[in-house]
Amino acid sequence: MKLVSLSVRRPVGVIMIVLAIIALGIVSVRNLAVDLFPKIDLPIAVIATTYEDAAPEEVENLISKPIESSISSIEGIEQIQSQSQTDSSLVLMMFKNGTDLDQALLDVRERIDQVKDFLPERAGNPKIMRFSPDQLPVIWIGLTGKDAEILTELADDEVVPFFERQEGVASVTVEGAKTREIQLVLNESAMMQYGIQTQEIIQAINSANKSASVGTIEKGTQDLQVRITGEYTSLTDIKQTIVQSESGASVQVQDVAEVTDTFKKTNSLTLVNGEPSVVLSILKKTDANTVDVAKNIQKSLAEINGSLPEDVNLNVIIDTSDFIQEAVDSVIQNILIGGVISVLVLLLFLKSIRATIVIGLSIPIAIISTFALMYFTGETLNILTLGGLALGIGMMVDSSIVILENIYSYRQKGYSLFDSATKGAAELTPAVIASTTTTLVVFLPIVYVEGIASDIFTPLALTVSFSLLASLIVAITLVPMLSSKLLSKAMEEGRRYWFDRFLERVNNAYAGVLKKVLKFRKTSILTTILLIVGSIAVTPLIGAEFIPAGDQGQMEIRVETRPGSSLEHTEDMITQVNDILHETDDLIDVSFVTVGGGDFASGTTSGNVANFTIQLVPASERDTSTAAFVQQLDEKLQSIAGAEIIVSEMEAGIGMGAPIQVQLNGPEHEVLRELSERVVEEIKGIDGVYNPESEASLGVPQLKVEVDRDKAALYGLTVEGIQSQIEMHFIGQVITIFREEGREIDVSLMYPEEDRQTISNLEDMKINAPNGAVLPLNELASFEEVQGPVTLIRHNQQAQMNVTSEVSGRDLRGVARDIEAHLEGMDLPEGYSFSIGGEAEDMAESFSDLTLALIFSIFLVYAVMAVQFENFLFPFIIMFSMPATVVGVVLGLLVSGLSFSIPAFIGIIMLAGIVVNNSIVLVDYINILRRRGLDRYEAIVEAGRSRLRPILMTTLTTVLAMIPLGLALGEGAEMQQPLAITIIFGLTVSSIFTLLLIPVVYTYFDDLTKKVLRRKSNI
Repeated sequence: MKLVSLSVRRPVGVIMIVLAIIALGIVSVRNLAVDLFPKIDLPIAVIATTYEDAAPEEVENLISKPIESSISSIEGIEQIQSQSQTDSSLVLMMFKNGTDLDQALLDVRERIDQVKDFLPERAGNPKIMRFSPDQLPVIWIGLTGKDAEILTELADDEVVPFFERQEGVASVTVEGAKTREIQLVLNESAMMQYGIQTQEIIQAINSANKSASVGTIEKGTQDLQVRITGEYTSLTDIKQTIVQSESGASVQVQDVAEVTDTFKKTNSLTLVNGEPSVVLSILKKTDANTVDVAKNIQKSLAEINGSLPEDVNLNVIIDTSDFIQEAVDSVIQNILIGGVISVLVLLLFLKSIRATIVIGLSIPIAIISTFALMYFTGETLNILTLGGLALGIGMMVDSSIVILENIYSYRQKGYSLFDSATKGAAELTPAVIASTTTTLVVFLPIVYVEGIASDIFTPLALTVSFSLLASLIVAITLVPMLSSKLLSKAMEEGRRYWFDRFLERVNNAYAGVLKKVLKFRKTSILTTILLIVGSIAVTPLIGAEFIPAGDQGQMEIRVETRPGSSLEHTEDMITQVNDILHETDDLIDVSFVTVGGGDFASGTTSGNVANFTIQLVPASERDTSTAAFVQQLDEKLQSIAGAEIIVSEMEAGIGMGAPIQVQLNGPEHEVLRELSERVVEEIKGIDGVYNPESEASLGVPQLKVEVDRDKAALYGLTVEGIQSQIEMHFIGQVITIFREEGREIDVSLMYPEEDRQTISNLEDMKINAPNGAVLPLNELASFEEVQGPVTLIRHNQQAQMNVTSEVSGRDLRGVARDIEAHLEGMDLPEGYSFSIGGEAEDMAESFSDLTLALIFSIFLVYAVMAVQFENFLFPFIIMFSMPATVVGVVLGLLVSGLSFSIPAFIGIIMLAGIVVNNSIVLVDYINILRRRGLDRYEAIVEAGRSRLRPILMTTLTTVLAMIPLGLALGEGAEMQQPLAITIIFGLTVSSIFTLLLIPVVYTYFDDLTKKVLRRKSNI
């Protein structure tokens, strides 16, 4: 080929191009962002709305349903799911893949603007945002000290602005802060004495706390704007505000209410290592480097700490970049180990340092070129892209090995260095291009894969493709050029080493086995079929899972007391948990707990739930794995009575939701609650189902107040009027804003806490009627204690109830199938249905997409080979190396104890392009020898003996270079382990079948071709 000849004739030009690529790659790798996973683009948006002191039923009817109705007709929306819980509503919109999310969010905002004026008065403004894993905090920092008020002020005034100025920081959220509030606690007896109503106090304060512009007046040539300033400047102003009663009495606010400057009551608490703290969670900008942002924050801590009071400290609680850096470092280490192994294999076969250097140069050049291409395509350095390099490092030298072997054979025939390099490289360049292309085309069907599988597959595919393209160009340009200049001595016959003698014995043994296989062709084919069928038969023993999880040394503990428990009671429980945690201080680096609070999606907004986040010391400093420590700690914590405690490992996987989630849909929440309890009982006995739980079992106690409308009407009262008086009495009301030094502080009117704590307080509460009558509430309403839901879920505007379950001792797919079979036998009421969600659903969808990609990949591989050989028959012969990979894949997963997963499936797709490479080289050389005049039998045996060496070299470099990943060495390697195991065993077994089965298949098809041609000649 002209490219080969040109590279040999113009060595200086080739070297200059290589140096330019290396320089570009070095610059690119310095600018590549580092992250744990690639960016996952989920077409999901969220509308979050607060509704203070409202039960889930009110939140659903007054917030969630109106929002659902307003957005339901927006183009591109595939699913709408709402979660209505105490104080908040969360509406998730899942759009079709390919939807322009920016435009869709504009449409959503327009619809929300139309409906938000009809939402309740206490409802906050709906917040619309796109859902992205990038929105998770990069680092958590604890602000500790004695005075909560000082910590809050420092956080708001100094610390948050300081961190938000750091490069790459998008926002800083404060947790555990106390919000200042001026409370007017009413004295009910004094109000009755003076005949003052709450509405009169509200009106007086609002009238007094006002500033306004009232016009302009002239002063000479100037117009002066007249502004009346009547806003409060101190608490004394509030206390001395005059309140006029209807009877004409004038009193000051301080006569009927106690005015205090304090903090709003909260049902949440944040503790770091057992001490009350303010915690700052820092989010990075979308395009920022996670590791760099974390480093910037770490460096700036010393500066901000120096400006804080002595008794106040800032400390890093959890830094997600630590695990990212460790995971990336471990993958880089695996790449280096794999590269060294590949070079040692080359040295063993080639017996020449110069020859090894010639081929070994393919690895660094391919890697550096890949970094440059990654930079320009917007990829990041993560465990998947670097894993792709680690997986491809052995394959990078395959093309160079084949080219160099042929150059070597021409040199042995007496050709000059120049002619050996040009003829040897040019002869096999088409086969090398074909073999590389077959590996590359398997990645094209990624366009048909969607969701998480695509997000995982695409960066891996691009990285492997880039590295193989670079190595191919090196093989057909740099290798021939260097061979013509450096390998004069390396190609001369020298003394024989022990490995040469061993390789010759292997070659002779192979030739003998090949001759027997060709003699007993039917037996060979039958044996192969039996092995493949047997492997398929034992696949149920392997099991299936979504994505393997990694051990990042993080765990969480969920402590849940009885629904409705006070914050103080929950705090007592976590004190007991902390006492047990202190027994294992040598393993725990930091413990961060939030009592109550939580986020919209978790539902943990009540004081009966506490969530611990625990970071263990680095793996090198402990002998116990995170999983083992979780089990030990779980056993100890079960001794604590009065709370349900669940200990779990925080996984580095990217699965969505619980492993098993049974989604029950229907018109009525009450019916769904009953059905969910039945489902729990139904699946409880299924093998592998662990801790099944219905959301209905998480109900909170409620006191249902039902107003007697007729009796209320007699006094001129309405349900709405009674409701507003109850709200005022038990919730209070923000009546104005007090401004101080640029801050806005709520001024709230409320009744004493001791008057709004018990059922008796509610029953005896005085209701003021328009006609002047004052009645206790129990004369106008009845009371009933009921169990209310924690969260009300709706899916596509229909009620939904979920039953979740962990999986233990069995594979996810088998458990999901058994659950589905049991539920299909349930007699559900008309209008009610079920579906399986969670990781089981994600796994099924991903496997379905990947199956389509695999089928399309196999077709593309065949098409590439048909074009290369200009023949439909030879590619079909080569394709027979694919079914044999099943034997290796099943054997590998059984031996390693791994389940079939998305990475393993991706490994099979990659194998479809890899395993045919050896067959291409073998069949192509058989054809070359037959064209030289050898008969079929001699050509097959000679091609087998001649190609055994390069086939062994390419197979061993690929397989051995993947062993570090197959052993899951280092942090975060668990995710690539199934992929590596699949390729290691699949390629090894397939190579054996290639060397033995493909020659047999070749003879059968050759016989078939002769029969067809003979019939045509007779016709």
